[in-house]
Amino acid sequence: MNNGTSLLLMAVLVAFSAYFSATETAFSSLNRTRLRVLAEKGDKRAALACSLSEQYDKMLTSILIGNNIVNIALSSLCTLLFIHLLGDGGATVATAVTTVVVLVFGEVTPKSLAKESPERFAMFSAPFLRAVMWVLSPFAWLFSQLKKLVGRVVRSGGERPMTQEELLMLVDEVQQEGGLDKDEHELLRSAIEFTDRDAEDILTHRVDLEAVPADASPEEVARVFGESRFSRLLVYGTDIDDIVGVIHQSDFYADGLQGGKPLSALMTPPLFVPKSIRISVLLRLLQRKKAHIAVVTDGYGGTLGIVTMEDILEELVGEIWDEHDEVVEDIRREGAGVWTVSGGADLYRLLDRLGLDGRQVESASVTGWVMERLGRVPEPGDVFTEGPWRITVTAADERRVRQLRVEQAEAGAVC
Repeated sequence: MNNGTSLLLMAVLVAFSAYFSATETAFSSLNRTRLRVLAEKGDKRAALACSLSEQYDKMLTSILIGNNIVNIALSSLCTLLFIHLLGDGGATVATAVTTVVVLVFGEVTPKSLAKESPERFAMFSAPFLRAVMWVLSPFAWLFSQLKKLVGRVVRSGGERPMTQEELLMLVDEVQQEGGLDKDEHELLRSAIEFTDRDAEDILTHRVDLEAVPADASPEEVARVFGESRFSRLLVYGTDIDDIVGVIHQSDFYADGLQGGKPLSALMTPPLFVPKSIRISVLLRLLQRKKAHIAVVTDGYGGTLGIVTMEDILEELVGEIWDEHDEVVEDIRREGAGVWTVSGGADLYRLLDRLGLDGRQVESASVTGWVMERLGRVPEPGDVFTEGPWRITVTAADERRVRQLRVEQAEAGAVC
């Protein structure tokens, strides 16, 4: 074999080495979802690449076998050429040249290029790779059996499923890369975090409930419906801890006020749930019971508050306003680093807005959080700091916080 033929053959081997290296990187880095979308649109190469990626172990074994055969052949041919040209000292030169050429042109460069657009290169390389896998299938089968044998000796823990934190991080990364807009990003995060929330986290507290006694007159019930503008009211017996039913506005006006039926004949049985029930479970329970309101009980069987279907849906899609709602911002920005916060604001949304870690907070409400920090019932003028923030109680009564003022306590805090 003359020198020119040897050099040409070496160039071909380097090209094959580059192909195998780039293909390995492409299939290990590609986005399978993106490939599936292209395949569903009729792209045959994308469909083939998807099919090969599903046989990843067999494919990887074939790539590694092919790459090693090519690199060994290249090294042998280069050694023979340089020994022919330089004599006994040619082996050392051949080793140095082969190492540099394979490293630069057979490994680093093709892998870097394939990493930039893995799906495109996987689609490009798929037809030839299928042929390589068919040719090397006996060897791939042999190595797969050896792998199984080694796996029995060295047992692995298997693939670890993606955690919720990793999934949230993935959603954030997709949004930063422009794959999701702000609304889609928030909706996905809400859906992922949906199963983490309990009824206690989103309930309307008992002090804010609208309810009527079971012996209330029609005029009194009509007045409460009119003032509250709610479509449903709780009905209690002796006190608010003794909820006996739920009355719908349409039933009351049609059959009660005009038909003369007593409240007991118009009520539907209340649905009681513990405060620790997950809102995802509660949603299915409300759907199954065909109910709109669930009464949340405390550890002693008393009424802690209520959760409505609307409360649960708002955890997914944000605030839902109807034509009777007065639009009020619970967390209102007053200026750079200054916020006014309503006592009824969502505590976790507030902590998230301020960049604070809510995992260490035991309370489920703004009032409970402030009490937790102060160690007593808050009063107007009380001040405490949380991270880089100075929190001032600007309005409160004997039972709860009405309003807070939040401002930066340290320079450089960002909200």
